[in-house]
Amino acid sequence: MKVSTKPALIEPKRVRRDTGFGSRIKQLRLERGLTLQQLGKRCELAASTISKVEQNHISPTYENVLRLADGLHVDVAELFSPKPNRMMFGRRSVTRAGHGAKLRSAQYDYEMLCADLSSKQFIPLLTTLSAHSIQEFPNYISHEGEEFIYVMSGVVELHTDIYEPLRLQKGDSCYFDSTMGHACLSVGDQDAVILWVCSRVTLSPADEAQDAVRKQGDAEAGPLLVTEFERRPASPGGHVFTRRRNVV
Repeated sequence: MKVSTKPALIEPKRVRRDTGFGSRIKQLRLERGLTLQQLGKRCELAASTISKVEQNHISPTYENVLRLADGLHVDVAELFSPKPNRMMFGRRSVTRAGHGAKLRSAQYDYEMLCADLSSKQFIPLLTTLSAHSIQEFPNYISHEGEEFIYVMSGVVELHTDIYEPLRLQKGDSCYFDSTMGHACLSVGDQDAVILWVCSRVTLSPADEAQDAVRKQGDAEAGPLLVTEFERRPASPGGHVFTRRRNVV
């Protein structure tokens, strides 16, 4: 899996420190014998940034949760639950109101629903949109997969790098391609709440091969070509297109 690259990867403000997310990241890193620098190289995040996440000094965006899961070679559910349910037949998970795993970034407050199940085809999030202006997003976010949003309360404005901004009222919904740069914000004084469902992102064959090379430490193996989506600056007009490029 490759997600969009570089700037403004983690937002430091308004971080909730009452979660075990950071200690879970550290535990998984140490179990794999990885230094901060090694994990940072895998995730394309600075070692100092990962250290701050582990200490709960800052909280990662959803994009960077995907990066960390990818770098640690785990399902997203394992970042929130020490022993996620891996049973593949007849599975069921219940999240009582307000009891989902919490994660906060500068623009979004996430409640991860049914986080105890690993290898889900969809990742459901109850999300409060704390951003009220597109200027609060230094960049659009893009990654592999597809997404669905349903407005639970408030008014939402969905910005993408292809379409004009879309305003959604309570009860409205939208399904879109995650590789298209996107950002969601609240309109008016009230923080809108949405049900946000993301398709599960899996490693591509090229990524899996690259990971195998990393694990074996085969220095003689040639670099593999993978595809990633560039992160593009947010634009109020929504007319900047994401580009694909091949990278080593």
